[in-house]
Amino acid sequence: MLKVVLAQPRGFCAGVERAIEIVERALKKFGPPIYVRHEIVHNRHVVEDLRTRGAVFVDELDEIPAGAMTVFSAHGVAKRVEEVARERGLPVIDATCPLVTKVHNEGRRYAAAGRELVLVGHAGHAEVEGTIGQMPGKVHLVQTVEDVASLEPSTPDQLAYITQTTLSVDDTRGIIAALKARFPKIAGPDVRDICYATQNRQQAVRDLAEASDMILVVGSKNSSNSNRLREIGEELGKPSYLIDDASHLKAEWFVGMTYVGLTAGASAPETLVQGVIEGLRAFGPVEVTTLDGVAEDVKFRFPAELADA
Repeated sequence: MLKVVLAQPRGFCAGVERAIEIVERALKKFGPPIYVRHEIVHNRHVVEDLRTRGAVFVDELDEIPAGAMTVFSAHGVAKRVEEVARERGLPVIDATCPLVTKVHNEGRRYAAAGRELVLVGHAGHAEVEGTIGQMPGKVHLVQTVEDVASLEPSTPDQLAYITQTTLSVDDTRGIIAALKARFPKIAGPDVRDICYATQNRQQAVRDLAEASDMILVVGSKNSSNSNRLREIGEELGKPSYLIDDASHLKAEWFVGMTYVGLTAGASAPETLVQGVIEGLRAFGPVEVTTLDGVAEDVKFRFPAELADA
């Protein structure tokens, strides 16, 4: 018998729930099509579901017809994207996660105080591109501790750092320590400012590793926080797999395994987790338990134009 141990918390966070519901409310209030710049959240199943209901996902604003209702994704966008939308007269609903907006505001405050900015994050990630594009002046992107050594700021005594919200707390702590060692006067938020959902899900995987022989993470390959959950499982010595859904399960993974830890990234819906449990039943009887963990009750407000939708 496979004994499935569910992480707590897992799956959708408040920012993801809000972003998805913004698109759903916009479809209900204004009717399809609703145009969304980039994936609303990094999950293929969520995107495909919204697409069937009339959401159209585009890479750039020039793909959106004049006057069409437009939604910015949860990851945030650069100032230039906001300007182009205004120039084109596009009605915009901003689904940027409030915790990402908080990072933008912190960065702008540091810049206004005359500090040069360092962003701890992953190159090419939608959130990182949006954050860099929100900052006035140059932003130094740092991805590893090694990157800190090659930093060449023009004002080393006037530095400040901000962080991508979905990074590993442990990795970020190491980079921040390296920044402080090299630039003792650097300013920045506490490591606790990394998204609460990221921290909670990472801790839940650590707890899961203690109770499991192996770990399954439900999430998309382009989801930063989902990839990190799998990496944490591996680092703790447990075979760990990132899967989109039950169709990616492989029988050989479970040979000799009894306790299967199961979690989901912040952009993966619970229906996929339940689908994986059903998929595991193909390999034999399944017993499900849930670990104790943090109960999340965070709720974010909706944009004013959708409050009544």
